Amino acid sequence: MKMQWALIAGLVFALFTGIFAVINVNSVEVNLLFNTFQIPLILLILGCTLIGGIIVGSYGIYRQYRLQRENKQLKLRVSELENAKSSTDTFDSYASMDTIGTTEPEGSISNESIESQRKGNPTGTL
Repeated sequence: MKMQWALIAGLVFALFTGIFAVINVNSVEVNLLFNTFQIPLILLILGCTLIGGIIVGSYGIYRQYRLQRENKQLKLRVSELENAKSSTDTFDSYASMDTIGTTEPEGSISNESIESQRKGNPTGTL
């Protein structure tokens, strides 16, 4: 809807500019600091409008490019963070699989479980 209003406003502005230019067809003197010349006012108005449109359009294209680049960088950052979180979750799930069946809190290891894992080593040295 916003684009439709912008298009309508642009068309109305173009219509007013065209009417204003057609009404003013007299020749005017234009001073460019280094030279002075006569030009019909209609050409001056339309030329200035065209130059202004090019400047505004160029800025809009630059801004759109910058926003797209920032959007890509942010999407890449989000995917990196999701991958880091999923790898952390995977590591946590592996850690919890090791402690299944024990009644001790995570991170604590009982001496009995260590002793039961030392099969064939009665001296207790590894």
